[in-house]
Amino acid sequence: MKTLRTIIWVLAALAFVVFAAYNWQPVELTLWQNLVLETKVPVLALLAFAAGFLPMWAVHRSIAWGLNRRIRTLENSLKNTAIAHRADLTTTPAAAADSPVDKSGKSSGDGADPFTPADAGDGGSAGE
Repeated sequence: MKTLRTIIWVLAALAFVVFAAYNWQPVELTLWQNLVLETKVPVLALLAFAAGFLPMWAVHRSIAWGLNRRIRTLENSLKNTAIAHRADLTTTPAAAADSPVDKSGKSSGDGADPFTPADAGDGGSAGE
């Protein structure tokens, strides 16, 4: 993409050089009644281009800056939330390990009973 942008800028600069070569004539520009500016046509064209391009470029850069700031803020917020969530997950098992009996009434050192079905608490199954 940068290569394409560079090619376009080089072609625009080349077109401006060709324009300047064929239109190198003096022009009088009356700014006020007693103030006259004598300049060449390409300089006047370059000033007109700059007068139209620079404000729009400044608006574009300011919007891009604001959006990048917003993205960084949201990314930092998401990272802080993930860190806090990870910290909650690491502290929760430690708190459960402090009590010797878990919610099922078995001590924390006991393994799962291999003879009880995994869905024993559903009240009844279709297989019975």
